[in-house]
Amino acid sequence: MQAPYNGAVQSRQFFPSLATIRQDLPAGLVVFLVALPLCLGIALASGAPPIAGLVAGICGGLIVPLISRSALSVSGPAAGLTAIVVAAIADLGSFNAFLTAVVLAGLIQIVLGALKAGGIGALVPSSVIKGMLAAIGLILILKQLPHAVGYDVESFGADAFVAPTGENTFSLITHGLAHIELGAVIISIVCLAILIIWPKTPMAKVSWLPAPLFVVLAGVGLNTAFATLAPELTLGSSHLVALPAFDSASTLWAELPSPNWEAATSSATWGVAVTVALVASIETLLCVEAVDSLDPQRRLTPTNRELIAQGVGNAVSGLLGGLPITSVIVRSSANLASGAKSRLSAIIHGVFLLAAVLFAATYLALIPLACLAAILLVVGYRLIHPAIIRQAYTQGAQQFVPFVVTVSAIMFTDLLRGVIIGLLVGLASVLRQKMHHTFTVTEHDDLAVLHINKDVSFIHEATLVSVLRELTERPKVEIDVVGAGFMDHDIRERIRSFVQTAEERGQEVILVGMSFDEEPKAKRPKVQAVLRKAPSGA
Repeated sequence: MQAPYNGAVQSRQFFPSLATIRQDLPAGLVVFLVALPLCLGIALASGAPPIAGLVAGICGGLIVPLISRSALSVSGPAAGLTAIVVAAIADLGSFNAFLTAVVLAGLIQIVLGALKAGGIGALVPSSVIKGMLAAIGLILILKQLPHAVGYDVESFGADAFVAPTGENTFSLITHGLAHIELGAVIISIVCLAILIIWPKTPMAKVSWLPAPLFVVLAGVGLNTAFATLAPELTLGSSHLVALPAFDSASTLWAELPSPNWEAATSSATWGVAVTVALVASIETLLCVEAVDSLDPQRRLTPTNRELIAQGVGNAVSGLLGGLPITSVIVRSSANLASGAKSRLSAIIHGVFLLAAVLFAATYLALIPLACLAAILLVVGYRLIHPAIIRQAYTQGAQQFVPFVVTVSAIMFTDLLRGVIIGLLVGLASVLRQKMHHTFTVTEHDDLAVLHINKDVSFIHEATLVSVLRELTERPKVEIDVVGAGFMDHDIRERIRSFVQTAEERGQEVILVGMSFDEEPKAKRPKVQAVLRKAPSGA
């Protein structure tokens, strides 16, 4: 659940303060380095032009943070929408028609925000949120292992269990170990070592040079050195960041796909728009809940405003030829881990994305995917740190079971399905807890007293029937409902039926705390009760 409000004041400025730029600038640069291959990889996995992923990332960095008041979340194209995008492009017949659906989805999100639908994220239990973060961490680790050894057959940033090639997360690791690129292994090991020892070195005090940025420089330096000293270790272009290059802004503008507005008259387009709007909104709300829970300052995101910000971002992204965007936990976690203090870091990452597309494609194409994999391995480890698992375990089965189920479900399905499964298990756990000790029975001589200790509804009916069945052999029964503030119709009818058939059983039944029209409320007899366990299932 969302952390309680602790007095932190949300900024009302359109553009964030520059007071934290010393922390936000390097953090934004790190997020940019992580986001760049993710944007391209998600576009390729979605069957969209590569530029569509970059446009979505730029809109997520330059549009959303200006409206949103989320301090640390970063928006961009989400791997969780990949399957929806692939199916939607096929159903609508073209990517241009899909762009129309993206624009409409953005408008729907704006309406949802205006209708104050943002509160739905607060209904997700903390055990499911923690499970979601741990699952993302586990997926990051497992998905980056092949890239760390140079097996780059799957798009960087993919998170589906089954890859488009037909392989799954585990088979990719197995095959990767059989196709190791020694140069990639050396780069990833060196980069991991830097990330691990960095906090213990004096360099950790240099705020403008975070460890991930130094790792990228080290990765480029190592691969450049390989070309001279050990050519057989040099990584080829398939193991490096691939970025489309444009001569100028006008060339880029000419390459952008545009919406096919005729598709707006099709019911299929509106169906896709509603689907994208709902899924993107839910994923965004889950992400900001998770990021808020990780924020050291415990700042809260205004969720209705966040939906409006995401809606504007999606509308602009669709207009410019980009994929749909959401708040994304991977980029947000990297942002937080890099020491970001405000939403300025998200804007900076967007500026770098735009500058990279226009001016730096040649230089960014030197970055090995292995060094980026090392960064995400560390981010993943922090999300699924053993201490987090131990904490969930020590909180008892009611917290640990939904946590484990959420992790497993997300791992083998996707983020949205996994969270829904976790929610259902969490709900079942809550219902089980709610039914615990609802009914207790005490006995004294020939009198059995049934106490109803909590509010009761139809979900307690089966247990009540079991308890009453065990009381049918007692000569005298008292039913005390004083502890039940609420009793629905089904429960009352079960008690009424038990009372009405008492004479046939030769049994006396006394009601305390309730009465039926044909029966006056009885007075509570003075009984020295002896507590015993309720019947099985009570």
